[in-house]
Amino acid sequence: MTPSPSAAPEPGPPHPEIVVDLAAVRHNVGVLRAQVAPAALMVVVKADGYGHGMLEVARAARGAGADWLGVATLEEAAALRAAGDRGRLLTWLTVPADDHAGAVAADVDVTVYDLDQLAAVSAAVSRAGRPARLQLKVDTGLSRGGSTAAAWPALVAAARAGERDGSWRVTGVWSHLACSDEPDHPANAAQEAAFREAVALAEAAGLRPEVRHLANSAGALLRPSARFDLVRCGLAAYGLDPAPGHTPDLGLRPAMTVRSPLALVKQVPAGAGVSYGHRWVAPAATTLGLVPVGYGDGVPRHASDRAEVAVAGHRVPVRGTVCMDQLVVDLGAPAGAPGARAGDEAVLIGPAPAPSAQDWAEACGTISYEIVTRLGGRLHRRHTGAVPEADPAPTVVPVLEPQETA
Repeated sequence: MTPSPSAAPEPGPPHPEIVVDLAAVRHNVGVLRAQVAPAALMVVVKADGYGHGMLEVARAARGAGADWLGVATLEEAAALRAAGDRGRLLTWLTVPADDHAGAVAADVDVTVYDLDQLAAVSAAVSRAGRPARLQLKVDTGLSRGGSTAAAWPALVAAARAGERDGSWRVTGVWSHLACSDEPDHPANAAQEAAFREAVALAEAAGLRPEVRHLANSAGALLRPSARFDLVRCGLAAYGLDPAPGHTPDLGLRPAMTVRSPLALVKQVPAGAGVSYGHRWVAPAATTLGLVPVGYGDGVPRHASDRAEVAVAGHRVPVRGTVCMDQLVVDLGAPAGAPGARAGDEAVLIGPAPAPSAQDWAEACGTISYEIVTRLGGRLHRRHTGAVPEADPAPTVVPVLEPQETA
């Protein structure tokens, strides 16, 4: 992925911070829209915009032409509506105690997996005093949320009955890929075939959804046949690679930089043990830098003695155990940063030569989704590249009343 020149923040942060470049988000959304056309684009902004800031990212995505936004929870959907977003918005994860009435009243598309959830939406429609926009999710092989194949015919029949009595309009049928980051995995073809069968059954029951969608970021970029009417892009919208080693370089720009001042620089002799458990012992005299962020701020403890940060344009290694509030780097390592002082900038994630979120993921044995999403805690988050006067107002989509379909 190509770093954005505008993503590099000014030097010398006064406090540890996350800097999010909204210009990069807009650029990425534009690239993705062009790549997946004629399919529409949903930008997924759940989990506080994958750690980038849900409301700010949502506005930037809308300004760049995102047709839909996607969130997991009813609370996330409510926050977007409260902030003024009026475009098409899908939510998909509820528990039995949740009340769908607010989402129905706010013209949010709600997802159901089974007849119990359908009954909950029916009750919410009565309280909201208006029909719902309803999407049906089928499990095509992820074995997570969604209707089973065996239960699908009964669910689509009940959904069609609700359309006839004016309770809702079924606006979407969808599913989620399990192995899209492995383009040759046989599950991809199997899931796509199962999805096509589920859509055919829904249509045979009389449903005419506005959108059919299966592909996430990796599926959207690597499997054109899975694009259908709409794709859901999360990670790629933030400029991160959803399938390292497989994704073509589209010029996406990572939007997040994580940086901190060094709190302390000190010399230690050979044999000095560093941090809890002395997992690393200095083989020779060296200079250490103290970075005041740790697992309390979302830095993975698995990065202990594995990850790197950038100081003075050089990559330097994390030494010893990542603590709750701080981590230690070796400034005297080969190709290190001699002459560094307290207050100098340490970049944990950012444009080269700093490590990327993918670098941290590989060091920690995880995925970049987890790295960016978990960062926060006491880190200040600052957004750059906002163009509030230039960004158009969110698209207002007319409420569609339930219609009888053939």
